[in-house]
Formats: sequence, structure tokens, C-alpha cells
Amino acid sequence: MTVLPRAFAWQRTDTTGGEFVTFDDRRGLYAKGTAFAADNALYSCRYDLHTDDGWASTRLEVTAEGAGWRRTLRMERAAGRWRVTTGEQGDLERVLPTAPFSGIEDPDRLHQVLDVDLYNSPLTNTLPVRRLGLHRAAPGTVSTIEAAWVLLPSLAVIPLQQVYEVLPDRRVRYSSEGFTAVLQLDAEGYVVDYPGLAVLA
Repeated sequence: MTVLPRAFAWQRTDTTGGEFVTFDDRRGLYAKGTAFAADNALYSCRYDLHTDDGWASTRLEVTAEGAGWRRTLRMERAAGRWRVTTGEQGDLERVLPTAPFSGIEDPDRLHQVLDVDLYNSPLTNTLPVRRLGLHRAAPGTVSTIEAAWVLLPSLAVIPLQQVYEVLPDRRVRYSSEGFTAVLQLDAEGYVVDYPGLAVLA
């Protein structure tokens, strides 16, 4: 088993919860994380995330589980196409009747996606920041991307347009579907403060 050289932890500020990740970012990113929350249902999740050397996402594996249920998701990008597989044990819908199905019916809808965005994970906001060099870009720089938004705890995958605007003092304004937040970054582009969601511990 690979021992990873760095670690971060975020504390949720909107609910009981947090995220811990170990990672290696010397050539792209390889990260192994654990998160738990008591927002729309009490759950924990474990994930493995891989990017290529340019920080474009290549693989995400997630297991989410709670009392009486477990769901798994594997996303892998090769030759410009995403392959998405899922699994389920137990019954999440008993706990959360509005939970959508996991995965995505048509993975071809992800054909433009280079970034995955795990629901309420500050780590995954760093992926487009690093891939596009926004942590070193001049204030006023704006980039629009389409990400694969992975909902928790359902593990449904939704293509989602996102806008990142560079602000002074290592900040970026993140916007998507009417939602906006100003994220505080460190010098490497990692989120240290996501207002209303989480802070780096």
C-alpha cells in the first residue's frame, strides 16, 4: 500500500462533519480521502482520486455508506471518454426517499469534462484551479469549465458548468447555477476557507 506524503483536514462549518485526505501532488494528484456529514442523511464516504500530470481527472472511486446501505461509484477517463460503473447494497431510498440513482445514464454527456467535483469536498475545487493555473493567474482572469458533479450520498453524476474568477489576495469566486462563493486559497491553490461550508483545520 502506498504511503502518501501530505495530509489535510477540513472541518465543516454548515453541519457536523469533516474531510481528511492524504495525497501526493508531485506529478498531478493522487489523493485518498474520507469524509462524513450529517446534512441530508448521515453518511461517510471514502474516495481515491487520480489526475494526470496536468491535473486533469482520470479516475475517481467513491464508496458512500450509512445505516443499512452502501453505494459505490467508479469513474475512469481514457481516450477522451468516461466509463462509469456503480454498485449498491441495502436501500438508501428508505433513509432518503428523494435520493437519485447513482452514476449517470449516458456517460457521453461527460465528453467535455476534465474535472470531477465531489459534493461538499473542498479538495476537488483545487483541481480546475491547478489545471488552469488560476492560483498564479492575474486578478480578473475568468475560466468556465464543465465538471462531473458527484452528489453525496447518492453518488449521482451530473454535468455541471462552473465559473472560476480570480480575485486579489489568493481568492477565487466560484459560481454555478446561481450559487456563488469566494474561496480563499493557499499559495498552492488548495482551499483553506470555503465560506458556509468548511475551513482547513
